[in-house]
Amino acid sequence: MSDEGMLNVRDFGAVGDGSADDTAAIQKAIDAAAESRGTVCVPPGTFRAAGLKMHSHTGIVGRPTWSYRDFGGSILRLADPAAACLLDLTGAVGVTVNGLCLDGGHPRTAWRDGGFTGSACGVLFDKPDYGTEEDNPRIERCRVGNFAGDGIRLGRIWCWSVRHCMVCFNGGSGIYVRGWDGFLLDTWLSGNVGAGYGTDAENASTTITANRIEWNQRGGIVLGASENYNITGNYLDRAGGCALRVRPGGSRPNNNIAVTGNVIYRSGRPDWRALGEHESSHLWIEETTGLVVTGNTFRVWRDDGPVGHFSPRFGIVYRALADSVIAHNVLSAGALDKLLVDLGEHGENVVVADNPGSLFVPPAD
Repeated sequence: MSDEGMLNVRDFGAVGDGSADDTAAIQKAIDAAAESRGTVCVPPGTFRAAGLKMHSHTGIVGRPTWSYRDFGGSILRLADPAAACLLDLTGAVGVTVNGLCLDGGHPRTAWRDGGFTGSACGVLFDKPDYGTEEDNPRIERCRVGNFAGDGIRLGRIWCWSVRHCMVCFNGGSGIYVRGWDGFLLDTWLSGNVGAGYGTDAENASTTITANRIEWNQRGGIVLGASENYNITGNYLDRAGGCALRVRPGGSRPNNNIAVTGNVIYRSGRPDWRALGEHESSHLWIEETTGLVVTGNTFRVWRDDGPVGHFSPRFGIVYRALADSVIAHNVLSAGALDKLLVDLGEHGENVVVADNPGSLFVPPAD
């Protein structure tokens, strides 16, 4: 035991030199923690592992001395690129993951140059059904990056939180969710090939607040079959698609989505992939009832430098809304071609009003 009363992985034979495969030793520590609802300590070092299986009412913690560009402190590095994940939370109730760097092993530039192989996720939760008890994993102060798959993949999850993390440079989405009752707070979602936060099956009752969601190729937040979302006070920057896309035709209708007080900047970057016409917009929302979009600010710009193409073409694109309000947003230099694009097919009680702004005129270089 460590001085803090935790189970230290080195006491179970883990080496942490970046070369040895420490999977078996770390798993022994996790299994031992399950006997007392204890916590495993990963000290500073680089511990290669794969498919580590967490148990209910256990924790795994480290020292979070990472930065935006680099891993640091307590590093778990993927030992087997053919593994499904580095850390498996499936079926474990009440797990805490705190202060770790989870490294998928791919170069940081792979998200730009297509250098990913495999499909391993950083953190995986993938139940066959929702069960009868809240899962309630807590992922905090972690850097999860350089995986070929999603950084954090939560399938059929029931109660979850991700706070104070960075989920970055992954080949899939930063965070993928199928489930409900979630909190995503104070987290960077940066440089993922998929969405920063993405869904494509039933998902609901989630708060997304005070995050920086930037440079994600498929878009910032991509929702579908989504209900009861509070998206407030985020900074959504340089998406390779819409900063927020709410898609039609899911397994359940989109309902009750509040988008308030966000700063939304230079969406629809056209360089990563061919964009459909309305993907070059800040917001594109379809087939939604109970939508509120208010108090947001939108602006065109290009890459840092400044270099590259200005975007997006459109500000807010909307179709097939009902009982919804888009009002009191500001689009100062908010789009290249058109600030608001109404594609029609609406139901009753749709209010679009008082959204002042202006088109952006690119300067002569």
